[in-house]
Amino acid sequence: ITSSTLTLSTGAPQGCVLSPLLYTLFTHDCTATHSSNTIIKFADDTTIIGCISNGDESAYRAEVRALTSWCRDNNLLLNVSKTKDLIVDYRRGGHTPIHIEGAEVERVSCFRFLGINISEDLSWSHHVGVITKAARQRLFFLRRLRRFGMDSRILTNFYRCTIESILSGCITTWYGSCNALDRKALQRVVRSAERITRTELPAMQDLYRQRCRRKMQRILSDPSHPSHSLFMLLPSGRRYRSIQTRTSRYRDCFYPQAIRLLNC
Repeated sequence: ITSSTLTLSTGAPQGCVLSPLLYTLFTHDCTATHSSNTIIKFADDTTIIGCISNGDESAYRAEVRALTSWCRDNNLLLNVSKTKDLIVDYRRGGHTPIHIEGAEVERVSCFRFLGINISEDLSWSHHVGVITKAARQRLFFLRRLRRFGMDSRILTNFYRCTIESILSGCITTWYGSCNALDRKALQRVVRSAERITRTELPAMQDLYRQRCRRKMQRILSDPSHPSHSLFMLLPSGRRYRSIQTRTSRYRDCFYPQAIRLLNC
């Protein structure tokens, strides 16, 4: 069964499977012009990440101007009202705002990026609060299913699809850097679900380790992966070389923790 042909003069149909692919092809040549910057594109969302050293923001601001110019030349319009500026800087001092087409870009302390709430201090308490609230709201429906007499297998499947998927989304990115209070808050949701389903469910720590190992195996099996070179075997051939970290923030992120898991 095929649909009838539809001719479009501009744009692409909303919800069409080809629309994201066509837009990705259209914006393929929109790349960073400075080595200190990175442009990340996901469908119609575009993010500029700039590494600013010694307080020199010239390359980052030039990148914003270049992106604005590229959009103008390719008949695309940047929605400044939806554009946000997130600055990760632990020094005290003000920052000059970014302007696009004469409009000031709003600076925010937290921003939701592809399902993850990133804070300017790189803490994950806000993100944990958001996902635990969403998960607890879905516990209500889990309780309703139990009252309807559903067996434990159906309740467990519902938990894994609607609650665990929220708690474990991109878990390799943020769980390792969570503090003890955040981890307890996450585990309380799991324990509540265990009492409802009357089954033992995977703990958050176990899920984190499982996802880390799965991600590590994908990186190790793909020599073209940008992070493949971080996993270097020692001369013994049994352990991987540890990454030297000077801060606890770097120590708790994915790659150092992944190597520690491999060496266990």
